[in-house]
Amino acid sequence: MLSPQRPADNKQSAYERVYRSLRGQIMHGEFTPGQALTLRGIAKQFDVSMTPARETVQRLVADGGLMMSSSGRVFTPELSPERLEELASIRALIEPELASRALPRAHMALIERLELINSQIALVVAKHDDVGYIRANLEFHRTLYLRAQAPAMLALTETVWLQLGPTMRAMYARLNRTEVPYNHRLIVAALKAGDEPGLKLAVRADVTKGLRMLAE
Repeated sequence: MLSPQRPADNKQSAYERVYRSLRGQIMHGEFTPGQALTLRGIAKQFDVSMTPARETVQRLVADGGLMMSSSGRVFTPELSPERLEELASIRALIEPELASRALPRAHMALIERLELINSQIALVVAKHDDVGYIRANLEFHRTLYLRAQAPAMLALTETVWLQLGPTMRAMYARLNRTEVPYNHRLIVAALKAGDEPGLKLAVRADVTKGLRMLAE
């Protein structure tokens, strides 16, 4: 017989649910740069008390996904050109290495999965769905990087994605894409060929091109 869930367990469950959901929304660009959030609004959105809302905000501020002013105002990051350049450089260092580590485990099932995600990206591009594009684009990269079996590197990469989420939304709207990114096709081709230098070059170009354009 299962024991009843304790109140502390319920509290932790609510906090984890709110954190995962709000983190995903920020990472996928559902908020604009500098958009204000309130504890009351978060609690209402997720139908929780103020405590899990407050704990979620505290953790996301620590992650860099939210900012807090000296007056306690909470808002999404507004990244300066210098900060964009720094984050682009981090992606350029870590993500090609993740792809390189994934290459020996890049069996046909992975390649087919990446090609399927590219097909999904084509659909959201046709709909001009910027949030859908970010979500599918990050799924493409995460699916590849999971094969690297380097959880600390992936966790750091996702923290960068989180900080970039609102800015990535603005970037993709500005780019007005009409097709799957060319570098995604190069990534898949390099995986098929076992071409490590080509893979790292394609990943580096894919993750930095748009960000560095914004930083200029």
